Amino acid sequence: MNLAAFEAFVKVMETGSISLAADQLFITQPAVTKRIHSLEDYFGVKLFESAGRGVQATHAAHSLLPKVKNWLNELGDIHHTLSHEQGQVQGKLKIGTSHHIGLHHLPHHLRNYVQRFPQVTLDVHFVDSEQAHEQVLAGDLELAFLTLPPQGDDRLNYVTIWKDPLVFVAAPFHPLAQKKNLKLEDLIAYPSLLPSAQTYTSQITLAEFEKQGLKPKITMSNNPLESIRMLVSIGLGWSVLPQTLLNQDLQQLDINFEMNRQLGMVWHPGRTQSKAVLELIEMMK
Repeated sequence: MNLAAFEAFVKVMETGSISLAADQLFITQPAVTKRIHSLEDYFGVKLFESAGRGVQATHAAHSLLPKVKNWLNELGDIHHTLSHEQGQVQGKLKIGTSHHIGLHHLPHHLRNYVQRFPQVTLDVHFVDSEQAHEQVLAGDLELAFLTLPPQGDDRLNYVTIWKDPLVFVAAPFHPLAQKKNLKLEDLIAYPSLLPSAQTYTSQITLAEFEKQGLKPKITMSNNPLESIRMLVSIGLGWSVLPQTLLNQDLQQLDINFEMNRQLGMVWHPGRTQSKAVLELIEMMK
C-alpha cells in the first residue's frame, strides 16, 4: 500500500474536500481520487460519499482516521530517529503558523532556513493559533508559531519570540477618534468588533475589561484580523488590533492603556524531534 494514499486520505478528512486536498498536496484531483479508491479497494470499505459539491466521510473513514494518523506519526518518529543517528537534516517538516505571524514575521526566517537546509521540505499550514496549539498537542504538527495562550499547557514547551503591542483603533471619522484621554469605560458605549471569544487575542482584551467590571458591546466577531481591520475602517465599530496592522484607514485611539500579546513557538517535548525541527527551533531562538 502506497504511503501517499494514506496521506491523501488524512488530507481529505481534514479539509472535507477532494479539491482542497489536491491543492494542499500539490497534485491533481484525479490523483487524490485514485489514491482514495486504492484504500477503499484495499480495505474493502467505502470511505467517502458524494455530498453536494464535496464529500462526506463514512463511519468507516472516521474509525480509520485516528489509526492512520497514529501510524503516520509513528512512522515519522522512526524517520526522525534514523535521521538523528546519521546526523542528517532532511525530510518533511510539518509546521503551523497563524496568518498574522506567517505574513508579517516568519518569511525572512523561513527563507534563511530553506536556503541553509535545502534537503528539508517545509510543509507549512496556515491555521488559527488555537487550532495550531491543539494540533501540536495531538502530534499533527511538529512545531507551531502562534499567539501564545494566556495559560499554557504543562505538556508543551513555549518560547516567546516577538512582543506584539495591541492598540485600540477606530475609523478616523468615528466619534471615539475625535476624543482625547479616553478610558476603557468610554469605549463600552460604542459597538466593538473583536475576534471570537475563544481566540487568545480576544481573551487578553476581555480580561482587561473584566478587571474593571466592564463588558464591551460586541456587535460582531470575526477571526481574521485583516477582516476586522476592514470592518473597522468603514466605521462599524472600534477594535483592538496588533500595532503592525495600523494603516491610513485606521486611527489609534488616544487611550492611556497598554496591552501586549506574546508571539512565539510551541512544540511537544514528549515526542521524538527531527533534526529538521530542532535546527529550526535553535535558529528561531
